[in-house]
Amino acid sequence: MSRKVHVTGVGMIPFAKPGASAPYHEMGALAARAALEDAGIAWEDVEQAYAGYVYGDSTCGQKALYGVGMTGIPIVNVNNNCSTGSTALYLARQAVQGGAADCVLVLGFEQMSPGALASVFTDRPAPFDDFDAVTDRLVGKPEIPLALRYFGGAGLAHMEKYGTPLDAFARIRAKASRHAVNNPLALFRKEVSVQDVLDAPAIWPGVMTRLMACPPTCGAAAAVLVSEDFAKKRGLRADVHIAAQAMTTDRASTFDTNDMMRLVGYDMSREAAHKVYEQAGVGPDDLDVVELHDCFAHNELITYEALGLCPEGGADKFIREGGNTYGGQVVTNPSGGLLSKGHPLGATGLAQCFELTHQLRGSAGARQVEGARTALQHNLGLGGACVVTLYQV
Repeated sequence: MSRKVHVTGVGMIPFAKPGASAPYHEMGALAARAALEDAGIAWEDVEQAYAGYVYGDSTCGQKALYGVGMTGIPIVNVNNNCSTGSTALYLARQAVQGGAADCVLVLGFEQMSPGALASVFTDRPAPFDDFDAVTDRLVGKPEIPLALRYFGGAGLAHMEKYGTPLDAFARIRAKASRHAVNNPLALFRKEVSVQDVLDAPAIWPGVMTRLMACPPTCGAAAAVLVSEDFAKKRGLRADVHIAAQAMTTDRASTFDTNDMMRLVGYDMSREAAHKVYEQAGVGPDDLDVVELHDCFAHNELITYEALGLCPEGGADKFIREGGNTYGGQVVTNPSGGLLSKGHPLGATGLAQCFELTHQLRGSAGARQVEGARTALQHNLGLGGACVVTLYQV
């Protein structure tokens, strides 16, 4: 990395169920204003903006940001499925690092509909056609919504390969609920037990219950990235910086290994994490806190191994020993993660940035990870793209 890139401001609004939120442009403007206020700058100081969302017409980013101000700056709209927010962050970091801009705002928002994710354009080939073909062959279960088949199938593959019990996924969901109790911005703040998760209605008997899946959610989050010189000239806080970042897409192994774990991004996650560790000169043992993409409890378990938090096949032991929570090896998803905080697709990557920035500032309140100095963000989108970001103070 050339120029040092600092996260000088973050903003987020409480996540809500579909139908219970403001429209996307109002949510986006609120989050953007919150990030600007946190940074201590005005909209007129921003030189570029990147706006991420999945479900919406073109130039929704302009609609949201015009509510903050109209200064004629470049506004780039980004869509990379569930990794949209962190993809926008990736582009903004490149702009500041490379000298194209000194102050960039990154915004993510989503106004979701109830129910399972579905394609909007059905009159053309879908980007998931190849994923569906592999899933049909390896999993079947056409009666189950595709996202559940993808990640449930990956979890089932881990169960069959390593003997992982169903309650490992339940323990992840229960942990998420314990963390979310202390997050006023999370959608679900009620603590649930491992048994509560196992007793929830089965959406795939023996593989997944309803509580193991994240809910469709509406919300918005934002961040302001600045160069070191800009921060010094303006007297802005520059304690948190992006020490390394990598974005990966699928390789042939996604499809030709006949492995559902690889189909849902295991190799993308592992490769992106390796690149980030190499860039920053750190390893998994150096991490204090991690926000990772737990769209399903199954994906959180698989991602522990992809990020190197535990050996391959060692996730169940890692979970049972409490390695994934306070007092353990590394605190994962102190925000409650997607499972409890919610998953407004375009906002998720920026919500992770919000959480980790506050953790490194020491301002996370009751969910603070003591002495946190190195934080990892993992955001995954099928289709596919994975962004891993390392923050340090």
